[in-house]
Parts: sequence; C-alpha cells; structure tokens
Amino acid sequence: MGEPLLSVRDLVKTFPGRRSRAGRAGAPIRAVDGVSFDLGAGETLGLVGESGCGKSTTGRMIVRLLDPTSGTVTFDGTEIGGLSQAQLRPHRRHLQMVFQDPYSSLNPRQTVARIISEPLLVQGTGAADARKRAAELMELVGLIPEHLDRYPHEFSGGQAQRIGIARSLATSPRLVIADEPVSALDVSIQAQVVNLMEQLQRELGLAYVFIAHDLSVVKRVCDRVAVMYLGRIVEIGDKAEVYGRPAHPYTKALLSAVPLPDPAAERARERIVLLGDPPSPANPPAGCGFHPRCPKAQEVCRTERPLLRIVGAGGAASGGAAAGGRQAACHFPEE
Repeated sequence: MGEPLLSVRDLVKTFPGRRSRAGRAGAPIRAVDGVSFDLGAGETLGLVGESGCGKSTTGRMIVRLLDPTSGTVTFDGTEIGGLSQAQLRPHRRHLQMVFQDPYSSLNPRQTVARIISEPLLVQGTGAADARKRAAELMELVGLIPEHLDRYPHEFSGGQAQRIGIARSLATSPRLVIADEPVSALDVSIQAQVVNLMEQLQRELGLAYVFIAHDLSVVKRVCDRVAVMYLGRIVEIGDKAEVYGRPAHPYTKALLSAVPLPDPAAERARERIVLLGDPPSPANPPAGCGFHPRCPKAQEVCRTERPLLRIVGAGGAASGGAAAGGRQAACHFPEE
C-alpha cells in the first residue's frame, strides 16, 4: 500500500462512568480499546459492528471531535492526536466528516450558503470566494445552486445529506470520515447517496473511513473491512476475503444475517443466531470479549485475550491491524 495517508495505533477512549445517587463514581467505560489500522490515499475502509461497539467514537477521535485517552492518530505523516486546536487548524482542511443525521448536523438558522461556506471562512477565505465555491459544490453533489439561500428544513433528507457532503468537501479534503451517512435515509435514497460518494471518490481522489452497520452497503463501497466488537477490531482484511471466508465467529454471524437476493440460497444457508446482548464496556468479560456469545468458546477464550494475527497461509502472529493480510483476533479462527 506504500506510505499510509492515515495511521491509527492503539487508540483508546475511556469515558467516566455514571455517578450513583449516593455520589459514587461508576466504573469507567472503555468505548474504544486499542484500535489500530492504516488507510491509503484513495482507499475506503469500512468499520462495521453492532451499535455501541465503538466505531463512531473511533471516527470522532480521528477528526479530533473527541480527544483520545491514549494512542496515536497520524495523518499524512503528522501525529495530530496531541496537537492544540490552533496547531490542528491547517490539517483540518484535509480531514473532514459526514454525520449520520443530516438535519442534526446542519444549523437550522443558517442558509445553505453559510453552512457550506463556513469551513472556508474559518480557513480565511473571503466571503465572495466562499459563496462561489459553495455554488460549485451544490452543483457537484447534484443540487441546484440557486437554492443556496434556502434553509435546511426546505430540503428532503437525501438532499440535506448532500448538503452535508458538500460542506465536507468545501476545503478539498483528502480524507472523509463518513459516520453512517445513509442509515437515516430511505433505501432508494441510500443508493443515490452511495452512488454520489463513489463518484466523488473517483473524481476527487478521496479516501473514506465508512462507518456503518449495513454490511450490504459496506460490501459495495469499501476496499477493506474492519469488524469491531466491544471496542476492539476482531477481524480486518480485504472485503473479498472477509465476506467470502470470514475467520472470526462474530464476523460469520453478522454475515449470516445479511439477506441474499436468491431465495433458494437464502433458504439453504446456515443462520447463526447470537444469544444474549453484547457485554457492557463498563464491565467487559475477561479473556475474549466475545466468548459469552461464541458457539466455539473454550476455556482459553475465558482467560486469555486473543490478539490480531494473520489467518490463512500458516496464521503466523502479526503486529496488529496495521500489518498486511487478513487478520482475526480469535483463538480458533476459521483458517
């Protein structure tokens, strides 16, 4: 892959636990627990997993909307995790985010022109040039430039998400973190927004971290896939390998729930139903975090936390999710 555009190493985010009525502090919540991966220029990495697994928190730490508890985020050769806001400003133009709910992420009191122009104005662009750029971006994302002076509530959900995408592109970024960008939209509108994001990637050379729980969407748009469970990456690799030969039992269970277009294949395949709910990150189980729900769990799974290692071709131990090849954090992976 060459020198990565984005390099995440051992990223951890811990939130303080809720206080009891007596004022005692609750157990800290380890939302992200040692995430590592690399992303190349123009590449798309999908972060998938159940709600609460830490994927959105990971995305927000990459763009520094949240500060990591520990670990490093290196973007284009610069470690940005420890920079002050003033030091971070020159890097922000190359690192942007698209949010899940377009209406919540757009200021209802501002016109679309102001919303799209704001990143440019913060970077010191003049008002006239910023408005001209906003009009160009409206056209680029398939909206009418003459609607710049309208407000967010005057647009449909799909149009509002296009506005959010236009805002993220205002400063010509190299990397966009897309946090469930289509999950709040109707299925037909989802396809349109996904088509738009693929088109923009081809035209502008963008790299994406695409956060989602819809594995069908991830399969379409991503080059590689990282599966998260309880704050950790449990499997990562090229999408063809992950989807075709899942190595971790959790990945296998997720994929078994994805509907197939062929009714005969749908009836014939094995469905894996996970029992119980994911453990609380405030009180994670010892050993492998997945072992209370895993059909393959053995004693070693209850006592030893598995590390990511290359699976297949001998399955030699590896240096984590940043290393090459398909990897899984499982004591008994499907080889």
